[in-house]
Amino acid sequence: MLEVKNIETYYDLIYAIRGASLAVEAGTVTAILGNNGAGKSTILKTIMGLIEDQPDKGTIEFKGRRIDGLDTEKIVRMGISYVPEGRQVFEELTVFENLQMGAYTRKDRENIRTDLDEIFNYFPVLKERRNQWAGTLSGGEQQMLAIGRALMSRPELLCLDEPSLGLSPILVKEIFQIIKTINRKGVSILLVEQNARMALSISDYGLILENGRFVMKGKAAELMRDKDVKEFYMGVRSESSAKGYQRWKRKKRWR
Repeated sequence: MLEVKNIETYYDLIYAIRGASLAVEAGTVTAILGNNGAGKSTILKTIMGLIEDQPDKGTIEFKGRRIDGLDTEKIVRMGISYVPEGRQVFEELTVFENLQMGAYTRKDRENIRTDLDEIFNYFPVLKERRNQWAGTLSGGEQQMLAIGRALMSRPELLCLDEPSLGLSPILVKEIFQIIKTINRKGVSILLVEQNARMALSISDYGLILENGRFVMKGKAAELMRDKDVKEFYMGVRSESSAKGYQRWKRKKRWR
């Protein structure tokens, strides 16, 4: 469905993404894991055309068509939606108006009403607060609204950037259960997340990004069992952090 080949992305003189490649198969959840500053968000922004004149090198294809170099609106119309880090809802609009904004590329009003009902089924609290200003919602409710807004464009691929950020453990669990439900209904997911345990628990495949390069990939279940992944991304210590980290860096399993 989505194929990213050897992309390189710069912020001014900062070399943010260094020859990264990944693929998302239709119907799957693929997680990109990594620490702060690894380049995870930059990958999604590059895919969505949100960084001007990037990628500098490489190609991005969606369903066999090149999308690198296209405007973000065209990419959304082709079937990819994006939930940014930090939610970024329209605070001075109501919940209902935010959801309507998600459907701005559509003209099929009857189907829009049907999709609104489905969003409210996913997130009943949004129906209760449909006339409330988005800026007055809690962090968890804003995350639900951001996901609902993205779904209103009827995406085939949903890109999520740190959906657990700033949420309580209970809300994180609820959000991830909903993400899995959305996937089961046919939407493919590309998930950027620091909570490795939770991300891999709902994913089919995972990739680990360090300093703009993918250093490891595989099936999510296999990554969850990997000693290095458990130690450095799940907090399961098997030896001293310093020695273990040097061992991890020397391995460089793949690039």
